[in-house]
Amino acid sequence: MEFNDYYKILEIQQTASFEEIKIAFKKQAVKWHPDRNLETDTTQKMQEINEAYLILKDKEARERYDREYLRYKEFTARHQQSYREEKNRTYEEPNNKYNHEKAERATYEFDDEILKKWIRNARSQAIDLAKQTILEIGELSVNATKAAGSKMLELFIGYAVAGILILLIFKACSG
Repeated sequence: MEFNDYYKILEIQQTASFEEIKIAFKKQAVKWHPDRNLETDTTQKMQEINEAYLILKDKEARERYDREYLRYKEFTARHQQSYREEKNRTYEEPNNKYNHEKAERATYEFDDEILKKWIRNARSQAIDLAKQTILEIGELSVNATKAAGSKMLELFIGYAVAGILILLIFKACSG
């Protein structure tokens, strides 16, 4: 399972208050809402935003996440340092081939199994929320189209009746 930087996703600092997390979530949800990004598939981004919020809004989940986040940051820093060192060695030693595959293979392993389970649950809920949003948008579009069609039919009938009445009045006046 991949580790996601929820603070980066919500574009906030790790020291953000609950209120700041809530505001950031709303801001990102509006920014990446499918209605605002018609040419872009925002499903993945909306899932990430919902997942981040589900974990960070819960006090205990956030405490666990913050401990894991620090471990992740340390792992990333060590990995990047060893990546740079290995890459530099390839320049210094012409016969030493740099193994990109090996460098990319290092993956972070969660230490907190409970948090890992909660994140899986949050991902599942986030996927469901994104699907629900898409379905609701589809329903809104269908309902809006039906309402517009119904209104157009009413206007058409109204104009037709008015036109017939004007013709009858015109004939009565001229005849």
